[in-house]
Amino acid sequence: MTGWCRRVRRFVSGRHPPVPSLLFAAAWAYGVTGLFAALDPLAARWRPGGGTAVAAVTVFLDLLLMRALDDVRDLEHDRRFHPERPLPAGAVRVRDLVVLYAAGSSAVIALNAAWSWRAAVLAAQLAYGAAVLAAHRRWRWPPGDRLLVNLLVSLPAPVLLHAYLYAGYLDASGHGAGWSGAVAVVVAVLAAGYTELAKKITRAPRPGEPAATGPLGLNGSVAVALAAPALSAGLLAARSQAPSAWTPAALLAMVIPAVAGCRFLLGRARRPCAAPALHLLLTFAGYAALGLAR
Repeated sequence: MTGWCRRVRRFVSGRHPPVPSLLFAAAWAYGVTGLFAALDPLAARWRPGGGTAVAAVTVFLDLLLMRALDDVRDLEHDRRFHPERPLPAGAVRVRDLVVLYAAGSSAVIALNAAWSWRAAVLAAQLAYGAAVLAAHRRWRWPPGDRLLVNLLVSLPAPVLLHAYLYAGYLDASGHGAGWSGAVAVVVAVLAAGYTELAKKITRAPRPGEPAATGPLGLNGSVAVALAAPALSAGLLAARSQAPSAWTPAALLAMVIPAVAGCRFLLGRARRPCAAPALHLLLTFAGYAALGLAR
């Protein structure tokens, strides 16, 4: 057990460092919960509470578990292109991450056991993630060079995580679900879509590295990557119930993909590494501001 803990600690330190990861998880939980309030026509005054704090810890643990699954699934790719990462470097083993996933899943569900619907949504998400990994290891599907296919296969995981946050919002608000919740999930997924697309697009793949642009080509992939956050911001601005003076909070984050996209199209080989994460953090901050402004 001591050896397992030591190896998992190396993995966490290298792939999910606690302090920045917890801050990011808190931004996600508080921001998306604020988004539900910002779009909800029935919402009264929204303020985060203890349930939101539990959600932030849950998102932190959930993202750690998703990272473990992704690293197991991407092991062959990482051995070639990222050999310094803990799993391909041998600092942690596949079996260690499988045990981490099983134990962590039980802990996350137990943390939310007081709210049956939240726990059920998390269980469905964690089971789906395990099923995707099992399918990949058995049939090698989807192949790693099929960017859009991989994104579509991975899509249910963040959708279910947002559904978990929506269940928490409904518990706190005291009313039933409505279409505004589905719209909020679309807004959040589109915003995160830029992060997933932008970090994989390159005009100069390393030797042997598969082109992540796929059938869309480089320009098509860049166009999709820029369209996703633009659609997200436009939908948010159109459906926000917050005072109109706060609408710029929905649009501020668009500066990041716009600037990064222009610089890339003007000749950069790869997108700036920090741009996707910074965009998402600004997006979450905007969501929280709109929710608090209700």
